Amino acid sequence: MALLQEKDRKYLKDLFAKELKNNVKLIFFHGEDCEYCDLESQLLDEVQELSDKIVVEKYHKDSDKGKEYNVEFAPALILTLEDGKDRGVRFYGIPSGHEFGTLIQDIITFGNGAKPQLSPETIAKLQSLDKPVKISVFVTPTCPYCPRAALTAHNMALASDMVTAEVIEANEFFDLSEQFGVSSVPHIAINRNPDRFFIGAYPEPQFLQQVLDLAD
Repeated sequence: MALLQEKDRKYLKDLFAKELKNNVKLIFFHGEDCEYCDLESQLLDEVQELSDKIVVEKYHKDSDKGKEYNVEFAPALILTLEDGKDRGVRFYGIPSGHEFGTLIQDIITFGNGAKPQLSPETIAKLQSLDKPVKISVFVTPTCPYCPRAALTAHNMALASDMVTAEVIEANEFFDLSEQFGVSSVPHIAINRNPDRFFIGAYPEPQFLQQVLDLAD
């Protein structure tokens, strides 16, 4: 049974035809004891059918490709351009509910050359970073504010080679959520430090300031 409704397929097909200028690669990683891997695999197959500019590749997380991309959990999804270069944009957990919209917006951004949708000031500050920063955005499918935080983080990764942004589905990775004390979302942790976090979909300037302050 199809996951995407016919009206949604038509909308997305038209959207991709209009918006995608470049090929976009969706690199999917599965693993054992992965409750949502089959579902996400099917979802990506259905998305791939909507545009000849979307390419889906699938690997086991413990494969050489998984090691190449430093994949820790499954399901995992990494977006790249056709060159396969890791630009620090990834999902852990199925991008469903409101987060399906995040995936679609990410695909459009990559389809337009992976240019960060951020202000010049934000881009300049991110490009001046001299040490790596990892942004972990914990989300749930029912959270209407989470996509804003997720997209801001992903765009920050596109702005700087020093930034990696992972969107983590909090319910799928309950142990990780518990480790980081996630009680409300979006919960944004910096450099995988449970003590360095902020909560909420901040406007871009404040989001950036929180990231910079907590990464220090």
